[in-house]
Amino acid sequence: MPTSKLVIVGLVAIGALGVTLNSYIRTPWQDPGDTRLHKETASKLGYLSPSELPNSVALLPPPPAPGSAAMLRDERARQAALTVRGTARYSLAADDAVRLHENTVQAFQCALRTDISLKQTPKLYELLSRVRLDVRAASYAAKSRYKRPRPFVVYNTRACYADDEKAVHDDGSYPSARGAVGWAFALVLAKARPDRAEAILKRAQDFAQSRIVCDLEWQSDVEAGRTLAVSTVGRLEANDRFKADFAAARKEVAAEVAAAVRPSRECESERIALAGSQPRQN
Repeated sequence: MPTSKLVIVGLVAIGALGVTLNSYIRTPWQDPGDTRLHKETASKLGYLSPSELPNSVALLPPPPAPGSAAMLRDERARQAALTVRGTARYSLAADDAVRLHENTVQAFQCALRTDISLKQTPKLYELLSRVRLDVRAASYAAKSRYKRPRPFVVYNTRACYADDEKAVHDDGSYPSARGAVGWAFALVLAKARPDRAEAILKRAQDFAQSRIVCDLEWQSDVEAGRTLAVSTVGRLEANDRFKADFAAARKEVAAEVAAAVRPSRECESERIALAGSQPRQN
């Protein structure tokens, strides 16, 4: 999707939709990993209750059927992604795959052009951790329904991030929960700093495409993840607790921008990686 369309889609979602989150059972910024959540536990996480989450089965079409034109498109996208193995883009994709919350928020520092951390922006850091839980919880119905095998499983290859292989080997790839988390973070951050919206949403697109570069997910998985993120964030924005937390987080960002706080992440290497070899989009 061209960047101009990305911005339009993102800003419409930011303005017209919403984000809702419940509270963490554990320390809010503790990494939740990928463990499936028991229903009673899930009702206490994030901002949204299970009944408030989008129904991913109803929201999304089934994944492409074997032999379909859509599946052929997925295969072509995978083949294009394989050509960037061994490049800086592949290394960035491997970094994007690390599931620690700290690592995930750091992926958006350069696009935001300021720091995101427990030390510098504790309210934003915690808010994003709660958003992450709601987005992931919203993905489970479709993941469980379709149980779509991941590309590295289908082809018996290695993914870019070995630590992830065992954890997700039997976890359905459709929709992309991690890609959805990236898009949800971007929608929230773009609203917190509208002057950087284009760069933030572009980073979300690249973050989602990293899943394909890693051979962890298919093109249609990450596209479904974007749809899920927009829907989840839309519901979150109608939540009073989220709105109050977001107002506080936006003040943190404004204070950092005013103080010219720079990202703690090394941004030049990220820029070079994203400007270099990229898989061709179909």
